[in-house]
Amino acid sequence: MRVLMIFIDGIGVGKKDPAINPFAALPSQTFTDFLDDRHLTGVHDGLALRADASLGVEGIPQSATGQTALLTGVNAAAAIGRHLNGFPSRKLRDILHERSIFKKLTEGGVKACFINVFNPLFFEALEKNLPIRNSVTTVANMAASLRFFGIEDLVKRRAVYQEFTNQMLIEKGFHVPAFTPREAGEILARSAAGYDFCLYEYFQTDAAGHAQGQLRAIEEVSKLDEFLLAVLDKTDLKETSIILSSDHGNLEDLSTSQHTSNPVPVLLWGELARNHPEIKSILDVTPLIMKSFRLV
Repeated sequence: MRVLMIFIDGIGVGKKDPAINPFAALPSQTFTDFLDDRHLTGVHDGLALRADASLGVEGIPQSATGQTALLTGVNAAAAIGRHLNGFPSRKLRDILHERSIFKKLTEGGVKACFINVFNPLFFEALEKNLPIRNSVTTVANMAASLRFFGIEDLVKRRAVYQEFTNQMLIEKGFHVPAFTPREAGEILARSAAGYDFCLYEYFQTDAAGHAQGQLRAIEEVSKLDEFLLAVLDKTDLKETSIILSSDHGNLEDLSTSQHTSNPVPVLLWGELARNHPEIKSILDVTPLIMKSFRLV
């Protein structure tokens, strides 16, 4: 049993209004049920659920607390008394160092990895002990002392960059191949098969939601659809479960440049979908994964 977790930043379950919701505007195989409560997605017998991201805390859900909750099962917003955007605070870092899904799985003998590629500046900062603002996912990986993937891993098609076509890296002058969304999805599926648990993070969706441009937003949904279909096509769903979720809403409502309080999707494939789990909030994601490895 393996689990591939795909974290897509800033996507919620929105209204069936193509004028403001790119998930409603674009014919899509993967995202057809982002507007529904619970039912089969129609692709590879997946299951579409929705999860609360507000967690009983007043205000709009934000990234630092939402991602910490998603990757620990701890109500991070309640722990600090508010929703926190951007990078994790000291309190959130403490929670991650204690309860990170990477740490818990590794302690349980599970072979885990954070499959995202980091650019050379990150490794240089680590080597020289320079101050660096680490994301929630980065801190979660550090909590388990797991390796980080670099440009060489991307070139050798062992890992995937956060912008999976690599255009951002190419524009910055890095000599890396350009990938189609489908190529990147195939690489992710193949690489994830080498681990018991694998996390991939994509956050261009959140950036597009803040920008409010409809064409860019629709392009993001289209790219993701192609990427995810490739992952599904190249994954043996008898051996590997896939879980896709988010930390808060954003892209599904282009009428605002801010995050939303909409529930977020939880899409499941493989054994996790066949077991029809109960998901009420993003706090249920890590426990579900831990349970799949019989560690709770």
